[in-house]
Amino acid sequence: MMEKMRKSLLCLAIFSAVSATFVSQTHAQLHLEITKAPESAPKIAIIPFSQDQNIYPIIETDLNRSGKFNSSSKNLPATASLNQPNAEAWASAGVPYLVTGTSKTNADGSYEIQYQLYDVEKKQYLLNELLTVPANRTRQAAHMISDAIFQALTGIQGDFSGRIAYVLRNPETPEQRYTLQIADTDGEQPKTILTSRDPILSPAWTPDAKKIAYVSFETKRPAIYLQDLSTGQREKLASFRGLNGAPSFSPDGKNMLFTASMHGNPEIYQMNLETRQLERLTHDSAIDTEARYAPDGKSFIFTSDRGGSAQIYRYDFATSSNKRLTFRGAFNARGTLSADGKKLALVHRPSGSNYKVAVHDINSGVTNILTPTSLDESPSFSPNGQMVVYATREGARGLLSIMSLDGRFRVNLPSEKGEVREPAWAPK
Repeated sequence: MMEKMRKSLLCLAIFSAVSATFVSQTHAQLHLEITKAPESAPKIAIIPFSQDQNIYPIIETDLNRSGKFNSSSKNLPATASLNQPNAEAWASAGVPYLVTGTSKTNADGSYEIQYQLYDVEKKQYLLNELLTVPANRTRQAAHMISDAIFQALTGIQGDFSGRIAYVLRNPETPEQRYTLQIADTDGEQPKTILTSRDPILSPAWTPDAKKIAYVSFETKRPAIYLQDLSTGQREKLASFRGLNGAPSFSPDGKNMLFTASMHGNPEIYQMNLETRQLERLTHDSAIDTEARYAPDGKSFIFTSDRGGSAQIYRYDFATSSNKRLTFRGAFNARGTLSADGKKLALVHRPSGSNYKVAVHDINSGVTNILTPTSLDESPSFSPNGQMVVYATREGARGLLSIMSLDGRFRVNLPSEKGEVREPAWAPK
């Protein structure tokens, strides 16, 4: 049964009619559940900001779910405020980092937020910034502060201010059984982009994160549409005879890879988005699908069963040659590359009917299983390459999970209504 479902996904055979209505208000909340925290991580104290009850809790949650820190604003052993860190007390408490701040409302309704990041051991401020933001963007400001703190302490760009697209399935609302939604990486501020009676597949972001592509079946054949997230306007990109699916945009946004069967067999094509000119890139009797550009745009990876089972291959544009990348396991599919192009996240079947998310190191060829669950699919790297979001099942729940690459930290994002699938992390 599971193999049949996977074969259907590989063949891109599940398509359906989708309503074209743009909806910005209807949504279902995702809930953040920290399911696995690292046994030990550097402590960081988030002191409640003066005149604020909303910003500092977001920063605390962000840093906790990074898996890199153990942050808290409760039961703190000492006190501190802006420009008064009380370093000796925090050093005695074994807390190496401290965040303090204030928030106030300006006459025009905007918010003025000042925050400081203090290194207790070095007795110096690592960050001391003042932000002015509109009243409706305080949550985004909190995520941006978390990004800055994370980068200051790790040297790695933070991804808390990013977004994730996903498909929500709710059988209790037949006319809107499927919705394409976008939310913050903590599940907050969800927005519905599209509603449907039937499945929505393959959401894919443009490099500037201003538009998203997806597959629908509105003219009795599967078609790829591109939708502007700010206006809801959309255009049809591919509606050829047979299958049209699995869109992916080049790093410069000028081209799109997709799977089509206009000549009888599912193959990989590239479309110039300005001229709409097509180029067929694969020529094989097997099924070739799920193409994804490399970050440098010089190659792409794709799934093919040309070797007898689903595996990941790389196509080189300069030589028009293919190279198999995965060999471990009977099934490897749904590949996606990290931003540096060094790692490949994929759906891996090590044995039986267990489908797990694994991370494949392209240089060494080593594949490491990442997830503890057994029905995982659709992995997507965070822009900084430190986390992977994927769809999974736990009991009767279909949910999203976000896991660190070292496996030390995991959070779940289940929906309050229905189940969530097909996640895609937005580019930075």
